[in-house]
Amino acid sequence: MTETSRENLPVVVIGAGPVGLAAAAHLLERGLEPLVLEAGNGPAAAVASWGHVRLFSPWQYDIDAAARRLLAGTGWSEPNPDALPTGNDLVEDYLAPLAAVLGDHVRYGARVSDVARDGADRSRSLGRERRPYLVRYTAGGEIHETRAGAVIDASGTYGTPNPLGLSGLPAIGEERAAEHLSGALPDVLGSDRERFAGRATLVVGMGHSAANTLLSLVELAKDEPTTRIVWAIRGGSARRLYGGGSDDELPARGLLGTRLRDAVEGGRVELLTRVAIERLEPEASGTVRVLGTARKDGTDGGLDLAVDTIVNATGFRPDLNMLREVRLDLDPVVEAPRQIAPLIDPNHHSCGTVPAHGESELNHPDDGFYLVGMKSYGRAPTFLLATGYEQVRSVVAALAGDRAAADAVELNLPQTGVCSSDLAFAADADGVVSAEALAGATSGGCCAAPSGPQAVTLGLGAPAGCGTAEPEPVKVGFTTGIEHGRSGDE
Repeated sequence: MTETSRENLPVVVIGAGPVGLAAAAHLLERGLEPLVLEAGNGPAAAVASWGHVRLFSPWQYDIDAAARRLLAGTGWSEPNPDALPTGNDLVEDYLAPLAAVLGDHVRYGARVSDVARDGADRSRSLGRERRPYLVRYTAGGEIHETRAGAVIDASGTYGTPNPLGLSGLPAIGEERAAEHLSGALPDVLGSDRERFAGRATLVVGMGHSAANTLLSLVELAKDEPTTRIVWAIRGGSARRLYGGGSDDELPARGLLGTRLRDAVEGGRVELLTRVAIERLEPEASGTVRVLGTARKDGTDGGLDLAVDTIVNATGFRPDLNMLREVRLDLDPVVEAPRQIAPLIDPNHHSCGTVPAHGESELNHPDDGFYLVGMKSYGRAPTFLLATGYEQVRSVVAALAGDRAAADAVELNLPQTGVCSSDLAFAADADGVVSAEALAGATSGGCCAAPSGPQAVTLGLGAPAGCGTAEPEPVKVGFTTGIEHGRSGDE
């Protein structure tokens, strides 16, 4: 067959979420042609599915710089930089206008199924670097193919949740019980209220998503007192999520964690630890029977629980099936690009410190292919939009041949609050956090983040120059004082 040159071909971006659309904006600004393929029927379909949830970081860290410049001449009004948007706000006030400006560069209803080097499977090396990428996708019930000079995969992980089984495998019967499973962030107090009111719900997981859902269920139970709430975690302790008391090494305590602890101690939420779900059995009564083992009130035993709905908040994993013919360099633990994996491994970091990183850390053996955004974190949680925006800025600079700009990575974030659960709960209906609430939530960072290429620490704590000789240990998200991620769950 005749080889097609990679020159003058578009850069295919998979996914029209915040990071994918930011990549397209940077490509246009650099004079490169983007083609964004989005499986949903509109921009940021995954974000829209949890539109009722308020982000933990304010608008000033949720808008990409190139996207802002692209929107500037359109009459777009930038939101209050200090307000915390909901998912719906993010889509309606930012991503939908951005997608509209990108116009025909974005195709909706286009689900990518495969990426490969054109005319070469994974094992073929001869002339591989000259070959463009072949991207196969389904749209309108038909299979289409397009060729690309490079591919930026920003498809995220939201569509591929981790299964409920303990060993990384689905529990027996999990597929058959699918109608009883909800997504990680159901709208308990809104559109999904009827599904949960006066019914029994099992929430599985110990992250932000689980905590938000549990507290929404507690709120629902005030009006619907027959609502039963059971919380299952795989570890032996919930202290990593709770924070507070002797577990806190930092002065502030996350409102999300303390409210949840109060609900458990008050008997409004039943907590099961060391849970291993082995089997799901749908019953004729309309409930699903959950079988396995668990510890309750300090006693180990069998788990035999009948509930109406199971909220699977166990996290997500990347869909790598469509990339089988691409040569990737992934960490064997978290399935993230090997060079950033040690920074985000949840076995060692509650959220960790994340140095600014870009194209040099994200490239793979197949040149011109990149995983960015949440998918670049593999199975690790707690990704920040600002991190993704810096990733694609660097990647696009490299694709444009600007090596200096690609290597000059920086991440300008505050030392407090950008990933704090306190802020979302302290916000008013418009997402605004008062100065008093902000002071109570973020507790004490006194300096702005320096500019320029640097390793940036995200979260709470005092940086050097704020009256301390050395930067103090910081955490992102729940301020538990536990430094080693899951190792504190035993």
